Amino acid sequence: MARPKVPLLSRERIREAALTLIDRDGLTDLSMRKLAAELGVQAASIYTHYPNKDAVFDDIAGGIMARVDTSGFESGDWRTGLVSWAHSYRDALVLHPNFVAYLAAGPGTREENLRHADAVHGGLVSAGWPPRDATMIGAATRYLVMGATMGSFSRGFVDDVKVYRDRYPHLEQAHLLRAKADEIDSESFELALSAFVDGLQLRFDAIAKRRARRQQTRLAESD
Repeated sequence: MARPKVPLLSRERIREAALTLIDRDGLTDLSMRKLAAELGVQAASIYTHYPNKDAVFDDIAGGIMARVDTSGFESGDWRTGLVSWAHSYRDALVLHPNFVAYLAAGPGTREENLRHADAVHGGLVSAGWPPRDATMIGAATRYLVMGATMGSFSRGFVDDVKVYRDRYPHLEQAHLLRAKADEIDSESFELALSAFVDGLQLRFDAIAKRRARRQQTRLAESD
């Protein structure tokens, strides 16, 4: 039997093609018709696998989030869990910056998102954080990661010294940033994450001291 000229369509092929187009052209430019053209099929063929474009996006989101690792919280050390989670989160998202906006705006009903949220919140609370603080820490880490992956600060500069030297004297080295974008973006994220976690440690220590004082007061009152 002769092999088909076009490989059989599958959900995996559709997701891969959609993500290729998103990486290249951006999220808003994707349509089911463009996706079909990329795959060499009619749009109706895609609808037999996905009811609409958002269903494709949700499947892509699940695949990206499946690469995020929350196992560090199993150590019982909230710092280890938070840092390893943030690193793996950024590693997964930075590969597809054009898709981050969808992940940021999407509903919190996806299985992978809920699994991560449950692991992060549970790990923080088990380590001693009050539930309200744990919720805010999870959200703040998400803001930090997504902000660090939606675009490159360093690549926003051009490599022409004349653009900055005369009008912006404090940016006389800005033309060098683009050539070191990966290094600067990575180290900037590490700086922000480290400062964030160090600040949380101060808050955590203060919470522990308040708990100890309350415990001492209760013990004294029971004597």
